[in-house]
Amino acid sequence: MPGLKFDKRELGNLEYSLQREMLATDRRGGYMSTTIVGCNTRKYHGLIVAPIDSTDQTYVLLSSLDETIVQHDQSFNLALHRFRGVYEPRGHKYITDFEYTPCPTITYRVGGVILKKELLWIHKRTHLLIRYTLVDAHSKTTLRLRPFLAFRNKHSLSKANMDANVRSYPVVNGVKNRLYDGFPWLHMQISKDSAKFIPAPDWYYDFEYQKELERGYEGYEDLLTTGYFEMDIEKGESIIFSASVDEMESAEDIVNYFNASIARRTHKIDFRSCLHHSARQFIIRRPGDRTEVVAGYPWYGVDGRSTFISLPGLTLEQGYKEDCMAVLDTMVADMHNGDFAGTASAEVAADAPLWFFWTLQQLEAHIGAKSIWEKYGAAMKSILAAYRKGFFGGCVALHSNGLIWAAREGYALTWMNSIMNGTPQTPRAGYTVEINALWYNAVCYALELAKKCGDKEFAAEWKALPKQIKQSFIECFYLSDEGYLADYVDLRGADKSIRCNQIIACGLPYTMVSEEQIVNILLVARQHLLTPHGLRSLSPEDPRFEATYKQNPLEQEAASKNGAVWVWPLMFYFECAFALQGEKFLAKAKEMYESYDDNIQTYCIGSVAEYYDANPPFAPRGAVSQAWSVGALLYIQQLIEKQEAKSVRASKRTAKKECKNK
Repeated sequence: MPGLKFDKRELGNLEYSLQREMLATDRRGGYMSTTIVGCNTRKYHGLIVAPIDSTDQTYVLLSSLDETIVQHDQSFNLALHRFRGVYEPRGHKYITDFEYTPCPTITYRVGGVILKKELLWIHKRTHLLIRYTLVDAHSKTTLRLRPFLAFRNKHSLSKANMDANVRSYPVVNGVKNRLYDGFPWLHMQISKDSAKFIPAPDWYYDFEYQKELERGYEGYEDLLTTGYFEMDIEKGESIIFSASVDEMESAEDIVNYFNASIARRTHKIDFRSCLHHSARQFIIRRPGDRTEVVAGYPWYGVDGRSTFISLPGLTLEQGYKEDCMAVLDTMVADMHNGDFAGTASAEVAADAPLWFFWTLQQLEAHIGAKSIWEKYGAAMKSILAAYRKGFFGGCVALHSNGLIWAAREGYALTWMNSIMNGTPQTPRAGYTVEINALWYNAVCYALELAKKCGDKEFAAEWKALPKQIKQSFIECFYLSDEGYLADYVDLRGADKSIRCNQIIACGLPYTMVSEEQIVNILLVARQHLLTPHGLRSLSPEDPRFEATYKQNPLEQEAASKNGAVWVWPLMFYFECAFALQGEKFLAKAKEMYESYDDNIQTYCIGSVAEYYDANPPFAPRGAVSQAWSVGALLYIQQLIEKQEAKSVRASKRTAKKECKNK
């Protein structure tokens, strides 16, 4: 599949360039993100957005950096900002090229001046390096750099105030700033000894973030500049701007650090390498030997359910079993009384601990059944026992029919967990189809491992349950007249909404649904839910269906789970389709997988969105880079490769048999 490509003729077209965002992470929870022309359109954008302590909160320290070229006493500001409906300055008109690999690179042309800018976000440090190279010039040229500081939580906005410390303190080849107590110092340094910093504190008012306004949120911010750097730059010369919470000791160190870091960068040359690179950005290592998964950029933090669903694709597809186990070990270490902590707890996400078993099933192929049981068997048994006992006073508990009941006032306990003004937007209280499918899968898998590893006591205690679960599940959920599974069942009966959740019940390693029933369910899914970008969350024939993205936050949340197309359930659709059709599904599978190549050209360059509009043209929505979307596509890539290998082996056997018959 082809790699990233950008229309150089369109870079100056804001309708084109502002819809394309770039992201780089430090693998510690921090990131750099903006549009490909450097104009921030979200409050989450910034050149340095990073945690300042051990929590899940991140903060925008350095919002942006304006570059100005000065020749013959004429100044040309290359930056691009929007202030309450007006773009000023309009530096995008000077952009002639943009490249994404090995690092985002923008080329400007101002008359006879050609300036190249390379942005490098350093791994495992809160450190940004920007190298400016004067490719061509015919007279004396001066480069001016003006940083804009925010020092605020990424979910909030900065406003001009008297409390900010506007003073800059000298360091080697630069200055350090800290606007408020409790934040780290931000060291801004230049690789050229003759560079000067001119103090000139000033607030710039009303930066406008269009994406926030479109989402129905406040979108105006004031940013502080404490001054600017100025230096001469010669034709062919490169000068590096360094911004970090740690001070660089010399100009030579800045140059060496840039050269060493850029040499280690992988090239995103095609679709799969982009997915690999994106996958690595979600795995973060925090202090205290904690390895976690960020659910999505730019606004999500760590989420338990998303971690389990995305982890196999993010790690195992690339052979990173150690990373997979490090994440699982972090989560298991936080367990208490058979439940995970935080967003992985069954009290707030009734299915999350059950996804743990599915993740282990994928890991087993890499470390073996015995290792799984030795390492995680105790956790598995404690989770099952906790479900049997019940969570939060029985809000989530095993009933006498063998099924899991999940209902808690004011909570949405499934992955369709949108809540606005205290009201779940997709209430699914009762027996939920995917939760009970996951429950059956978890019990069966634990029993299989226990039998293999000689845990007779556990096997004897749980061996009768799968049969009961299966019988109750089919009686409760399978709608024989309609030919598909109910979405959930409560005291009023079965909810017959056609949703993608039933596909999970068909595609798990242990399924209670017969082959004939799966065929019927897939036919319904193909008719109502399947799109080129994933599965709709609700049938278009349902009166609650939302076809397009809404501007109001409340409507957005409703639409995201009542029609929007999601990528991650596609994993289970592919599992079913390959199980039923084998090689016959291969061509269609490749076609659907490869259709995502166009998606990594827009929204977030090199990554995949959280979800998509329900109808053509299926515009990307939500978080610009989502862990379970990327993980799902890499998981699907593995399914395709497994089927290709099967087909090759089958062809060889056929050829060998024909040769023998001759």
